Amino acid sequence: MSASNRNAINEGTQISLAGLIALRQEAGRLQLAPRGKVLATRSGGHLSRFRGRGMEFDESRVYQPGDDPRNMDWRVTARSAQPHVKLFREERERPVWFLVDNRPGMHFGTRVAFKSVIAAQATALLAWAAADKGDRVGGLVFDESAYIERRPAARMRGLLPLLNVLAGFAGDPAERSSGSEGSGLPSAPLQLPGAARASSLSAAAARLARQVRPGSMAFLVSDFSGLGERDGAWLARLAAGNELVLLHVYDALEAVAPPAGRYPVMDGTNRALLDTANPGLREHWSQRVADRVALLEAMCRRYQAHLIGVRTDRPVGETLSRELRPRLARLGGIR
Repeated sequence: MSASNRNAINEGTQISLAGLIALRQEAGRLQLAPRGKVLATRSGGHLSRFRGRGMEFDESRVYQPGDDPRNMDWRVTARSAQPHVKLFREERERPVWFLVDNRPGMHFGTRVAFKSVIAAQATALLAWAAADKGDRVGGLVFDESAYIERRPAARMRGLLPLLNVLAGFAGDPAERSSGSEGSGLPSAPLQLPGAARASSLSAAAARLARQVRPGSMAFLVSDFSGLGERDGAWLARLAAGNELVLLHVYDALEAVAPPAGRYPVMDGTNRALLDTANPGLREHWSQRVADRVALLEAMCRRYQAHLIGVRTDRPVGETLSRELRPRLARLGGIR
């Protein structure tokens, strides 16, 4: 095999930090506008329309005549025996969260790249676009049993640790370092609560829903394998007061069964032969994907989320730029 062929295969199956960093220039073509009108800017690009959003706790001080009693700090008041109120500072950088699926099923692709690689590239492009606009970027990357979380931080403090996790998470867990939260190094994955009782997608999304504050933007990047009606609960929590975008990453072979024949397949451990000449199998193959897409579309309509289909054999940046434009036009974000 030639060196060029080996490089092409590596680019389609492996994720590198250098490759994700190199996407910054391409990300400049993407526009991420908030829902509602942009009223003012500071270091970030947004002032939210959500009541209470954009106010971050700063400190407590002794109550003074004229202070709003709704801001009473009852805990400090009880400890000090003096009435105290909470002071807040304005915070205009929008938190942008990413939930990125790295389960075994994402390590599949028949053309150009694995779904896991496409998911990482899409996340990097959107994260660069958000960070360059001044938003705070963070996220949660997970597989079937564990996750690594990076809370949103401004500019490179949030972006680079997230990209590093994306690049490192796909490797052998034994090779991942146990870097600290602020080091930017991929830390050892933490056990995903509830993964044994439910699909890891629902467990990871439920955890993210507990972290995301109203007025945030959240991207869910997955093939959404295992999605069911019961997942509407965490989807509703994520969509409440937030801008929610679902990126459905899929391979062309998942939508249409390959030509009739017997194909060797494996799940990483077990090998088998797939007989696509079986009419029942071909019908089930197409129906399963159609049902998943129909459920995603119905959920997005129900919770006013935006759904973007991302195929593994099409340029990621072009897909995102094209699919985001109708959303921005509806929100008044394209000028």
